[in-house]
Amino acid sequence: MSVNGANPLRDAQDRRLPRIAGPSGLVIFGVTGDLSRKKLMPAVYDLANRGLLPPGFSLIGFARREWQDEDFAQEVHDAVKEHSRTPFREEVWQQLVQGCRFVPGDFDDDAAFETLKSTIEDLDKAQGTGGNFAFYLSVPPKFFPKVVEQLKKHGLADPKAGSWRRAVIEKPFGHDLASAQELNQIVHEVFPPNEVFRIDHYLGKETVQNILALRFANTMFEPIWNRSYVDHVQITMAEDIGIGGRAGYYDGIGAARDVIQNHLLQLLALTAMEEPGSFHPKALVAEKLKVLAAVQLPEDLGSHTVRGQYAGAWQGGEKVVGYLEEEGIDPKSKTDTYAAIRLEINNRRWAGVPFYLRTGKRLGRRVTEIAVVFKRAPYLPFESGATEELGQNALVIRVQPDEGVTVRFGSKVPGTSMEVRDVTMDFAYGESFTESSPEAYERLILDVLLGDANLFPRHQEVELSWNILDPIEEYWDTHGKPAQYPAGTWGPVEADEMLARDGRSWRRP
Repeated sequence: MSVNGANPLRDAQDRRLPRIAGPSGLVIFGVTGDLSRKKLMPAVYDLANRGLLPPGFSLIGFARREWQDEDFAQEVHDAVKEHSRTPFREEVWQQLVQGCRFVPGDFDDDAAFETLKSTIEDLDKAQGTGGNFAFYLSVPPKFFPKVVEQLKKHGLADPKAGSWRRAVIEKPFGHDLASAQELNQIVHEVFPPNEVFRIDHYLGKETVQNILALRFANTMFEPIWNRSYVDHVQITMAEDIGIGGRAGYYDGIGAARDVIQNHLLQLLALTAMEEPGSFHPKALVAEKLKVLAAVQLPEDLGSHTVRGQYAGAWQGGEKVVGYLEEEGIDPKSKTDTYAAIRLEINNRRWAGVPFYLRTGKRLGRRVTEIAVVFKRAPYLPFESGATEELGQNALVIRVQPDEGVTVRFGSKVPGTSMEVRDVTMDFAYGESFTESSPEAYERLILDVLLGDANLFPRHQEVELSWNILDPIEEYWDTHGKPAQYPAGTWGPVEADEMLARDGRSWRRP
């Protein structure tokens, strides 16, 4: 070892060596919820299993259960066994469980926060966490201000010299621009902006990060990634399930607020942005902000936005109820379970190119993809019948499931006549790389512990996104009600008509 304790054989530039979190701990508020059980606790275990957490890593759960530490450890154990991505190893579990603690209490219970404070101090001594803790708010958004206020009141947000305290907030970040600004103000009064991590789990997906690699590490795409060659872009996030047990959360929020405001506008920003000077968070955010600030809403919101609600039908071999018949939903509800909007980006690269965003529940299948559809060749020296089956070239980035990239182009059909037909060239992650992609939450939790903000939307991005969506939501509030579409289809006919007016049609993913 060298004099200063650094490993002389370890080169900071070597990308093959994974970055390992330093001494730290994670406090999860709302640890008994679904997100925590299915995603967060398994992700922590998977990180430990991959050797990316420090030996003394600590995990504290905070919730309204009368549990002891061993009850919590059992809960983590069960969640990990059921949902973790990597195989269960007893020795990894034994090391992890030493740092597991549970604090029972309500969010307005001062005594519970004092207990949390002393638990953190004890773990600092026992596990060597160095005073570094991230607070993960896996709770309904209405509790964000209360929890943040309590962290401030009990001195939990103030790090000692040389250590850090961070806040992790799950979406939604407000329900419109005003509430988002208010929430940002409350959180930033307690935690500095660079220590606030807003989780958009989509940005943790390998394929989303691959958009940047695809565009900027290759010479073949960037020269045609503009208005001269691109006809339009379609960004789709479809689910084949209904609202499940989320009536309380979903009703009044709807598909556009739930998905377009964050996931789809983030995908739009990554697809449309200029090349950043570096992959430093500040440079990335600066380019994404330029795109979001240049987004232009359609003049006629009636013609270029559509919202819908799924109606009862047969889907996947079973009879499913419509949204208005779901348990806990007001039969007069105007909440959208499907939303499609047309946006343009008012800058030199994209002027005049429409971006169509759509999302919905109970659609044909679960899929998220970005399709960049190119213009037709300006002149075809073929006979009229030779290109009947030739569509437009397209580059499709599949975010989930079966992650990968497909390129669609025309090719001659074997035979004596000159006939051209669409063919596809496919790249699938699962076939090209032996390593399976880490879960989005693994990547994001590790980034929080490392203090790497690359994949987290900044508060300006959140506010600009609401700026785009608010006028659409206001228009919908005062104009008619959602169109109905049978469960298992690809949305209301109004959405097809919206594209047909532009002489285009939706891709069938």
